[in-house]
Amino acid sequence: MLLPEPANALILGIVEGLTEFIPVSSTGHLIVVGSLLGMHGDLANMFDIVIQLGAILAVCWEFRRKLISTVVGLPSSGEARRFALNVIIACVPAGILGLLLGKSIQQVLFAPMPVAIALFVGGIVILIVERHNRNLVLARQSEDLRGTGARVTSINQMSGLDAVKVGFAQCFALIPGTSRSGATIIGGMMFGLDRKVATEFSFYVAIPLLFAATLYELLKARAALTSDSAVMLIIGLVAAFVSGLICVRWLMRFVSSHDFRAFAWYRIAFGGVILLTAYTGVVEW
Repeated sequence: MLLPEPANALILGIVEGLTEFIPVSSTGHLIVVGSLLGMHGDLANMFDIVIQLGAILAVCWEFRRKLISTVVGLPSSGEARRFALNVIIACVPAGILGLLLGKSIQQVLFAPMPVAIALFVGGIVILIVERHNRNLVLARQSEDLRGTGARVTSINQMSGLDAVKVGFAQCFALIPGTSRSGATIIGGMMFGLDRKVATEFSFYVAIPLLFAATLYELLKARAALTSDSAVMLIIGLVAAFVSGLICVRWLMRFVSSHDFRAFAWYRIAFGGVILLTAYTGVVEW
């Protein structure tokens, strides 16, 4: 199947929107769900990447005031220029590696088994980071100090070096199943960013990176696109936008009072199920 039928496009769009911004890997979920739906080939991979645009448009809408104020303030505001520069800096490492290795990664790693391994390993990493973060908070409480212990508690406090570190952490997300949001959020927390700051910055970093990836994939596949495939893409984009908007609003409330251990256990369970069903022959991935 080169491209999904309308119902499949709707399903994949919803999956994309609900998983793009939480640390469970949207690409990994799309690969696994697409495999179950019988989707294979270059056009199917292109579809998975292009519908990310719907989720990114949801971020643009939700944070439109911040984005507009940044653009308007670029000529006169040092804070706006620093924020924009940090976003650009954080995009560079993954952008370069994506151009150099993107085709090879799609050919070798865009399959359920590598995704399952990445989900499992990523879940363990999240548990380790959360345990370290929790111990840090407890240590501060024992010293009668308030706060999370994070060095950076506002996006405006981020330095260029912070952006570079988050950018290199994001490179791990080129491995499907790792999670772009997970790599940036957990990486940011490891480098001293507050959980909410790391989460919000991951949204902003996604905008130029996924816009560029979408445009690149569309240009590569333009000769194969038809009116029917365009309809499927529109269905997927709209579904991803609506579900992505719901997810972004929920996640910003969630991180105010919760950590990411639940997502870690979900990743471990999901990856384990894929590996177990493959080993037992229940599902031929």
